[in-house]
Amino acid sequence: MASSPSVLLSSPPPTAKDGSRFIDSNYLQKQSHVPANFKWPEEDAASAQEELNAPVVDLEGFFNGDVVATENAAKLIRSSCLSHGFFQVTNHRVDADLIQLAYDHVDDFFNLPIEEKIKVQRRPGSPYGYSGAHMDRFSSNLPWKETFSFAFQNGPEKTVADYFKFTISRDFEQTGLVYQKYSEAMHSLSLSIMELLAIGLGVDRTLYREFFEDAVSIMRTNLYPTCQEPNLSLGTGPHCDPNALTILHQDLVGGLDVFVDNKWHKVRPVLGALVINIGDVFAALSNGIYRSCLHRAAVNSHKERRSLVFFMCPRADKVVKPAEELVRKSEGGTRKFPDFTWSDLLEFTQNHYRVNETTLENFTDWFLSADRSNFKPTHFKTSQ
Repeated sequence: MASSPSVLLSSPPPTAKDGSRFIDSNYLQKQSHVPANFKWPEEDAASAQEELNAPVVDLEGFFNGDVVATENAAKLIRSSCLSHGFFQVTNHRVDADLIQLAYDHVDDFFNLPIEEKIKVQRRPGSPYGYSGAHMDRFSSNLPWKETFSFAFQNGPEKTVADYFKFTISRDFEQTGLVYQKYSEAMHSLSLSIMELLAIGLGVDRTLYREFFEDAVSIMRTNLYPTCQEPNLSLGTGPHCDPNALTILHQDLVGGLDVFVDNKWHKVRPVLGALVINIGDVFAALSNGIYRSCLHRAAVNSHKERRSLVFFMCPRADKVVKPAEELVRKSEGGTRKFPDFTWSDLLEFTQNHYRVNETTLENFTDWFLSADRSNFKPTHFKTSQ
């Protein structure tokens, strides 16, 4: 993992009391030119020219117990997951007022002075906390954004509410309650999507719902500031999510791109819809039958963008392995990936590797390596 030396900026970034320097959205949007460390290769940052014609799956029939509607929804999802791992859902039963309330609270945190935000800065090896352009982890191809991530576990303990109240400050007690409720809604929807994924794969309908019932997931808020040279940088670089399932709500500004048929496609925001994409953990659970979605986030010069992201992850010690019937259905009838746990994959992505489109393949090599300390990736991106 690369260290993060001083970033090449047109003017010095804000300095904390201890002398450390940090970058947030306020600083980025004042840059008239993209600093060198924020520039991405042309093949990664090239603008998408076409829109993706991805299915929008209506979940109303599923929730009402309509067998035919449920089968049709599962078929639509299966078709997308076999191709690119991306679809959107409507009538998902997540209250629109709750979604708006979650957005109302995004700026409460991001508008804090940098001194306050870095008090909850993400620690090495952890996916939780505040990050300004991931400067704490990387030194090049930096993302044009700031993020705030926190853990959610379904159960009687209000993990999100308590985190905001006791880790940030009591001033954020109401914010914590909002994100607690939002995370609970995302967890519930994720389990419903898991049922449809199981139906599409032809395994027991409850298989993945039960596997993820005690999930310890990651909730994240993103802020992408305006960029005066948006063709040179990215809000998030090309990658597949390492977790199992991601639920994204993007505002109407847009910026999400998905890689399909060897080119980038824009994803037009659909009012009231939630974006769903398959991650590496579920790709492994399906023995590679379903594809992890390769995507990125573009930036623009006219309006900042916000998004809410829920990353469903298995409990850290759950063993990720495909059902035997899926192994038999797979090409060659063999296992594509070894048994592993989420904590294994998290260690790899947090300490040894920057996620991209070949994370799962390189993780497999690392995981099976006799000398992990000297591991060198052998799988490289093909999205060029």
